[in-house]
Amino acid sequence: MRVLIVEDEPYLAEAVRDGLRLEAIAADIAGDGDSALELLSIHSYDLAVLDRDIPGPSGDEIARRIVASGSGIPILMLTAADRIDDKASGFELGADDYLTKPFELRELVMRLRALDRRRAYARPPVREIAGLRLDPFRREVFRDGRYVALTRKQFAVLEVLVAAEGGVVSAEELLERAWDNNADPFTNAVRITVSALRKRLGEPWLIATVPGVGYRIDTGMDTGMDTGMDTTHPGGTHE
Repeated sequence: MRVLIVEDEPYLAEAVRDGLRLEAIAADIAGDGDSALELLSIHSYDLAVLDRDIPGPSGDEIARRIVASGSGIPILMLTAADRIDDKASGFELGADDYLTKPFELRELVMRLRALDRRRAYARPPVREIAGLRLDPFRREVFRDGRYVALTRKQFAVLEVLVAAEGGVVSAEELLERAWDNNADPFTNAVRITVSALRKRLGEPWLIATVPGVGYRIDTGMDTGMDTGMDTTHPGGTHE
């Protein structure tokens, strides 16, 4: 999952970003409305966390533009405006959820996970495919009943692959969804992470490489795929 945090208080924004990273959620920060609009035009975000009172176009204006774009990005307003009228106006603008400051990071994470689940056509909170069981709320993974310890980045990559339900996910999309704005598009990040993840999950290999295209969860019905050596283009396949 990749989140845009629109917050003009640097310490708070960085604390939220760092806290989300600990939960395997990639996050970018925009300190004002103009930066937020620029990032939204460049990247495909799963969720937006908006403070309402920011420099430049306000959080309310950002919300209006997200809704008008038809992107379907869920919006969580994170703001000190805590009156019932403030909340009502926020929901009228298109907010999907509303959390007032001060807040607990754990609650923010739970709300973001819930919004992400709703966005994905009400998919179940615990996802299962090909003997794999992934719980995004507990950040736990089991394969055939065996617990698999993963790093945060490995979990983030696996979450994207599992959400695709056996469909192919390009290396570029993995980089977009599981890394933040500081990721170098020419690094080997994706390939290295997928390789390490494949080993953590154990044999028989569960993640198949579609040469020159990307990766997918091998559901046992794949043909013409390589489940071992990674030969995808390095511009989007390395960690």
